[in-house]
Amino acid sequence: MVEVILDGGRVNVEEPTDVSIPLNFAGRQPNAYGVEPASSAACEYGELVGDTRRGGSCNFDRITLIPHCNGTHTECVGHITNERISVRDCLREAFVAALLISVTPCSPADTAESYSIPYAADDRLITFELLEKAISAEATDNKALIIRTMPNDDRKMTRSYDAENIPPFFTTEGVRYIVERGFKHLLVDLPSIDRLFDHGKLSNHRIFWSVEPASFETRENTRRENTITELIYVPTVVEDGAYLLNLQIAPFESDASPSRPILFKMKNS
Repeated sequence: MVEVILDGGRVNVEEPTDVSIPLNFAGRQPNAYGVEPASSAACEYGELVGDTRRGGSCNFDRITLIPHCNGTHTECVGHITNERISVRDCLREAFVAALLISVTPCSPADTAESYSIPYAADDRLITFELLEKAISAEATDNKALIIRTMPNDDRKMTRSYDAENIPPFFTTEGVRYIVERGFKHLLVDLPSIDRLFDHGKLSNHRIFWSVEPASFETRENTRRENTITELIYVPTVVEDGAYLLNLQIAPFESDASPSRPILFKMKNS
């Protein structure tokens, strides 16, 4: 067994847990907003065919996808700004101390917490109260927060989210609490930390990155090095607790990239 010793404990680097959703171009995929599925097709240039089954010398495909909607992705503040800010420039840390928690979203009838648009009766909410109960007061060294919503099963790997299937989302107070606790990277098994259809406000994104409501401009205290990763899947067998996170992205000059978050369990020294 190969272990790395860190300030917070020991990490077994031989037991990684991949919490990204594999993007199956030939099968079912997760989807948000009903966009076209991600696709892959052999490139063809004259007599050159990128498919060995069709006589090509090797396989090379053209891949078409929408990172924000087609699978696990990591995004930066450029998602909501006029300035074209790249997630590649914002994500500067290769390894981050992370905390994994599980929460069961509640009904609007069970909280007095707020959001930028009125709730629907069947909305499900991740509130300040739920987060405060799940995050220990001692969790001060973690830069990343990973949230698994309950109930949890592998149908999340192929689920479609649209107007008929609105996923849980955060209250205003919930996101403010995450910011106040100092988390730089937020990972969720949801297609958005905002309500899927919120009239384009993206109020929770703006709170997390410290951008003024309705603004498309950064400011002096904008949290430019913070990221949000959406549409992960954390299997139920993975225990809540402290992890070392390796957040891998493609080197895209874009506000978002397909990503592969890898977790390594932290053990006390």
